[in-house]
Amino acid sequence: MADSRKKPGWSDLKRRLADLDRAALLGLIQDLYAADRKNQLFLHARFALVEDVLGPYKAVISRWVCPDVMRNQDVSISKAKKAISDYRKAVGHPEGIAELMVFYCESCWDFLGSCGMEDGGFFDALILMFGQALKMIAKLEPAQRKAFVDRLERVRHEARNWGWGVNDAMDDLMEEYGPA
Repeated sequence: MADSRKKPGWSDLKRRLADLDRAALLGLIQDLYAADRKNQLFLHARFALVEDVLGPYKAVISRWVCPDVMRNQDVSISKAKKAISDYRKAVGHPEGIAELMVFYCESCWDFLGSCGMEDGGFFDALILMFGQALKMIAKLEPAQRKAFVDRLERVRHEARNWGWGVNDAMDDLMEEYGPA
C-alpha cells in the first residue's frame, strides 16, 4: 500500500524551527556547517568571513570549464553554472554575479586557447552565459559596466577563431544587450 503522506516542505520545517531556542538553532547550524563543505562555503560567503568571497566560486568554475586535460579531468557545464547559482543564493550581489559570469566566459576562452573543443554544447553554453553576463552587467551602475564589457569584448574578439557560429552569436548579443 502506498504511503499517502506528502513529502515534508519548507513550511513543515519552518514550524519545527520556530519551536527551537537560540542554543538549539546554533547547534543545528553548527551541525550543518560540519556536515558539508558546501554549507561552509555558503555561510562563509553569506557572512563575508573570507577576504575573497568569489575565490571559491571561481575555483569551481575554472575547474569545470577549464579542466586539466593532462590529468584526465572532464568538463561539466552544469557544475560550473551551479557555482554561479550557489553564489546567487548565498550572497546575490549583482556585481559578484556579473564577475562570475564574465569569469566563466574568460575561463572558456582560456580552455579553448590551450586545446581544441569539438562540443557544440560547450559553445552553446558559452554563448548563453555571454548573453546572461551582458544582461546582468546592464543592471549595474554605469560606472561599473565598462570593465566587465571590456573583458567580454576580449572574449568576443577571440571567438573569431573558434567557429561554431560563436562569434556571430556574440556579435548579435553585444548589439542587443551591450553598451548603448
